[in-house]
Amino acid sequence: MAEVITSPYFIAGLFFIVAFTYSSVGLGGGSSYTALMAIFGFNALAIPTISLSLNLIVTSVGSINFIRSKHARIKLVLPFLITSMPMAYLGGTLKIPKEIFYWFLLISMVFVAVRIYLWPHTTIEYDIGQKGKIIISLIAGSVLGLVAGIVGIGGGIYLVPLIIILGLGTEKEAAACGAIFIWLNSFSGLLARFQHNPVDLMNYIPLMVAVLAGGTMGSFMGAVKFSPRVMEKTLGIVVIIAIIFLAREVIPR
Repeated sequence: MAEVITSPYFIAGLFFIVAFTYSSVGLGGGSSYTALMAIFGFNALAIPTISLSLNLIVTSVGSINFIRSKHARIKLVLPFLITSMPMAYLGGTLKIPKEIFYWFLLISMVFVAVRIYLWPHTTIEYDIGQKGKIIISLIAGSVLGLVAGIVGIGGGIYLVPLIIILGLGTEKEAAACGAIFIWLNSFSGLLARFQHNPVDLMNYIPLMVAVLAGGTMGSFMGAVKFSPRVMEKTLGIVVIIAIIFLAREVIPR
């Protein structure tokens, strides 16, 4: 049984499921890739680079599928990108201890699970005008970009619910913006990682193929077929499973 669980094919299968599920709601899957690699004992310094690379693959096809389905709103995502991309690059240059890195990841995944199951339809009513919305987007973008660069995720897992909670766009529009946001931030963070901590990605081609297949199928179904709420609940199950296993690695027993 242990040999099956640690088999590259089994791990690639898990990554396919993650990519399919996350891409259907406009995400790249970076948080769960990172959690899975931590659980399976990958090198902690290499994990962010691998995760960002996989994010880039998934959101490349995801962005195309959501844009083709006319859900993307560039004006909505642009203010977030202006500040997030440089901060994602800065976060990618930082080297933090493994324990702190894992705690960052665990907290981010708990946030996602809480959002999906406890605040499913939460929106904040406010009247601050277009200028106020842009200021909020710029500030949020810088915070999300920094965290994304540090942890090795694209940041869309925070952005998508934020857009919905603030009432800035529909679930489909949020998913489209999330895919674009993740792609650009992953690219920015990846540049920094390759400069400061290069990783030979040829060793991870099976994972790349798995997420490409999962991301292509999931983003198409999410853009055209699936109900966003159903896929969010499915995503929540994946996240909770990852939280349980990651917590066993992080919390002293």
